[in-house]
Amino acid sequence: MKKISVGMFGFGKTGKLVTREFLQSPDFYVSWVVRKSHNDNQKFASRLLGFEDDRGEIFSIDDISANFYERIHTDVIIDFSDSKGVCSYASAAYCGTKIVSAISKYEPDDLELLKSLKSRTSVLYSPNITLGINVLLIAGQILQKIAPHADIEIVEEHFRDKKEVSGTAKKIAKALNLDEQQHINSIRVGGIVGRHEIIFGLPNQTMRLVHESFNRAAFGQGAIFAAKWLIDQPEGQYSMENIIAEMFKQNVPVY
Repeated sequence: MKKISVGMFGFGKTGKLVTREFLQSPDFYVSWVVRKSHNDNQKFASRLLGFEDDRGEIFSIDDISANFYERIHTDVIIDFSDSKGVCSYASAAYCGTKIVSAISKYEPDDLELLKSLKSRTSVLYSPNITLGINVLLIAGQILQKIAPHADIEIVEEHFRDKKEVSGTAKKIAKALNLDEQQHINSIRVGGIVGRHEIIFGLPNQTMRLVHESFNRAAFGQGAIFAAKWLIDQPEGQYSMENIIAEMFKQNVPVY
């Protein structure tokens, strides 16, 4: 079976862990890695991450030429960089390359550019691409329909230095039609990677849905799941939430 070739955007703390997951997967071949800085140019991500072969040649975003995506074509681009990354790889959509974006914060113009690529290729955009959080999101909506009169609170816990309210918690609040100012409770302690809980309170019982990430490698595993699914999809825009919801309907095992 032919391996799915991928190009990685972003090689920071999370990007390195995601790249490692793809390097370890027998279903993928990492062709290249693009990062913002010039650090480690023309070295191989595989060597830097402890593997003993040459995969994932590193390029600075400043060195990407007009024909780069034709010259080193990949089946999928995995984006864990920043809002502006899409401006560099948008032309890859014209080569038929599929796109998985897990950027948590997009500037409006950059997000519109990403969305516009759906007419050229298949684009999957999910700010939190972990499997578990998307299962929790769908399960929360199902439980709300079963118990519409329950009191609902969202608790999100993250590492001490995270200042803003979790974007994932805001997404949960929106999906459950809750005012985020009133129903999101934030906790900042220690080095928690990320924990989200939806609490359903009823007169004589309480139900809790919880998802916790112990390692950012979970984002890589979610991106692998997304890329495998996206490779057979036609042009259009998709999300992890869409995929999981459809699998719930069909009783298909998620993992």
